[in-house]
Amino acid sequence: MTTKNYAGIPDKYGKLENAKIVLIPVPYDGTSTWQKGADKGPKAFLEASENMELYDIETNSEVYKEGIYLADAITENRSPGAMVEEVHSITKKYINKNKFVTLFGGEHSISIGTIRAFNECFNNLTVLHIDAHADLRKEYEGSSCNHACALYEANQTTNLVQVGIRSMDISERSSMNLDKVFFAHDMAINEYWMDDVLDQLTGNVFITFDLDALDPSLLPSTGTPEPGGLLYYETLDFLRKVFTERNVVGFDIVELCPNSNEKSSDFLAAKLYYKMLSYKFSSKMEDEEDYADDKNSPFHQLSKFKDKEEEEY
Repeated sequence: MTTKNYAGIPDKYGKLENAKIVLIPVPYDGTSTWQKGADKGPKAFLEASENMELYDIETNSEVYKEGIYLADAITENRSPGAMVEEVHSITKKYINKNKFVTLFGGEHSISIGTIRAFNECFNNLTVLHIDAHADLRKEYEGSSCNHACALYEANQTTNLVQVGIRSMDISERSSMNLDKVFFAHDMAINEYWMDDVLDQLTGNVFITFDLDALDPSLLPSTGTPEPGGLLYYETLDFLRKVFTERNVVGFDIVELCPNSNEKSSDFLAAKLYYKMLSYKFSSKMEDEEDYADDKNSPFHQLSKFKDKEEEEY
């Protein structure tokens, strides 16, 4: 994994002490069951990011100037369970440093540890799961830390809202809260689906974005491509609404399976990541003190630990 700054940004924007944003690469592909290669996703994403313009036209912003620290890659691969624990620990460490924490996988099982960390640090958390697959199996191939189980724990412990689902096993249906699952075939005929999703979100939102949520005509380089996915500007419109109307506290992007003969998927993933940061920070104050006082900052939201301390006081 490269040790250079994210997207080749100047050192003053890439140092941890100056950065509001942390990016954690997780090149893990221990449980995928069809096309292998998601462990190469972070490297391809970072290489594409270095060839991307850093001015976002839509938001008229250069979000990298908020500071983006590229953390060491999490390369724990002894077992799926050990990987989940490592992701959980490191994610929580950076949340507790008051950083806006983002991760790039790797396969979707990395999100088990990520979501666990955010759920321990933020009250009233919605996990917004954008994906082609339900990922709600309790166990698969002998492990609860399989990519097919990526959202099972979140379904038990958070307000899970699933968007774009178009492939699942019948056994997963019994675990679903169908009022909070937006199937792709229904979305295709419901012009108000974005508003319907927003109605299901609580104040604090963590987004886990599996790239196979997108139509494979846009992003073919993923482990399990499914026809009938989200389109690019449709996706951006939805994400913009979520970032504008709710407090997004962090996100991860997973399941880029790069192909040396097809680079557009890598570049789309790079643009999507940067666009999500642009939506989060384009309205933030430039001044550090203003940001610290911003009531919309994820770090102004009371954590469970802070709530407990106030109740005791």
